[in-house]
Amino acid sequence: MLPLSIYFHWPFCASKCPYCDFNVHVNDAVDIARWRAAYLSALRHYARGYVGRKVTSIFFGGGTPSLMPPDLAADIIAEVRTLWPVDDDVEITLEANPTSSERQKFAAFKQAGINRLSLGVQALNDADLSFLGRAHDAGQALAAIETAKSVFDRFSFDLIYARPDQSLKAWEEELKRAAELAAGHLSLYQLTVERNTPFYLKHARGEFYLPEDGMAADFYMLTQDILGAAGLPAYEVSNHAAPGHESRHNLVYWHYGDYLGIGPGAHGRITSHNKVRYATRDHYAPEKWLQWVEERGAGAHEMEVLSDWDQGAEGLMMGLRLYQGINIAPFRQFIDLKAIDRLASEGWLCYDEGHLKLTPDGMLRLNMILPYLIKDETDA
Repeated sequence: MLPLSIYFHWPFCASKCPYCDFNVHVNDAVDIARWRAAYLSALRHYARGYVGRKVTSIFFGGGTPSLMPPDLAADIIAEVRTLWPVDDDVEITLEANPTSSERQKFAAFKQAGINRLSLGVQALNDADLSFLGRAHDAGQALAAIETAKSVFDRFSFDLIYARPDQSLKAWEEELKRAAELAAGHLSLYQLTVERNTPFYLKHARGEFYLPEDGMAADFYMLTQDILGAAGLPAYEVSNHAAPGHESRHNLVYWHYGDYLGIGPGAHGRITSHNKVRYATRDHYAPEKWLQWVEERGAGAHEMEVLSDWDQGAEGLMMGLRLYQGINIAPFRQFIDLKAIDRLASEGWLCYDEGHLKLTPDGMLRLNMILPYLIKDETDA
């Protein structure tokens, strides 16, 4: 049987950051008992259809799942262990922010079964944290990193780069400091302006400017150089790790494995016993999701059967995010083979003995390369 990963979406935050377009909501009166019952009910719903699958990773994302009571996480983890066999080396990650109130709960989350923490630091100076709308300051971020190191054997933290007025020199200094603080894993994301966010309107009004494309590319290449030299090479477009510290859960996504998505707006990919692969999507609105779970046992829309072309295109898009690249054999019918030669001549990918991977320059152009590389569905 195929291994299984499970993602739980906790949709609540203390406040919403101005750059964030995730499914998050500010709610000071969350009915914990109702949410506990809903998560457990959704798990039992899926367990009836996917018996015996071994769970290799669990991920609590959001939102800010560290705002949930640790005993809720403990109950969810215990239910997973009741319903499925669980790998002895299962990775169980929880996202957290560096605020003082959340930091005080780290040990309780470890006691609940969490064995990997992902901290949303985003910047290591107060001015940029304020611009990004974060609720913590640099001192709290550093304190949270130290607490995480003392509590968890494995943890990661995120930073956002290519911020307004940020210089390459300042980013180099911040990166080197981050590498010294890291315990094997860092996630680095370029600041982008998404629709339906406060930043979108501010950017449109000219209240701030992002680096030009060429400068943004310089930030990316500098990131590869600094972290590679620090022993934290990229293993995916935005993720760097020392060997053995890669996020196992996220590797499931990039290797196009099976995972359940549970919670408002969560997505999943799951293969049935007769080898039909489905896309799942939970209802986006928290209250509606709760209502559906209470009425139906799960908060998901009707599952969508994925065609061979859907699977090939998705698997290719996910796999090419990995710096190690992919074996082309399962994807050959979905790839324009002539495009490989043209892209290779530009220095954007490497193709050798059936193995395809993007170069660092190609990674910069990932979103442009993919539609050029993948055949039209009618031709696949």
